[in-house]
Amino acid sequence: MKIKKRVLCPERVRRVPAQFSWIDQQLIRQPSYLQRCDLGALALYLVLVTVADAEGLSYYSDSTLERLLRIERAQLLDGRRQLSEAGLIVYEQPLYQVLSLQQTPAQPTTAALRAGHSRSAKEILQHILGAQP
Repeated sequence: MKIKKRVLCPERVRRVPAQFSWIDQQLIRQPSYLQRCDLGALALYLVLVTVADAEGLSYYSDSTLERLLRIERAQLLDGRRQLSEAGLIVYEQPLYQVLSLQQTPAQPTTAALRAGHSRSAKEILQHILGAQP
């Protein structure tokens, strides 16, 4: 039996707001994003996506994020590291950029290039195919 979709609350249909903050469905469709981050990192991601502008940029301070998420500095730093390693964000103090999930895996972020990180062809193919390195 096919479920027919219908709007349940027409007066609350979500529209793209001026401060654009949709969460890309690739986050779920490519489970490797979720599997690489713990709940604290995903909570940080939710806040960053929510406060980001249309280009994914925000500049919330560490202390503000710690207060909003009710976490300690070490948890914030670990969450930021996990999100960066998962390819979800780039951070250059004080600026965060939530990255498009439509980026091809073969294109490393500018932060990774600056840091001298490169990926082997094997790692790129494993990422494309969803396999763990």
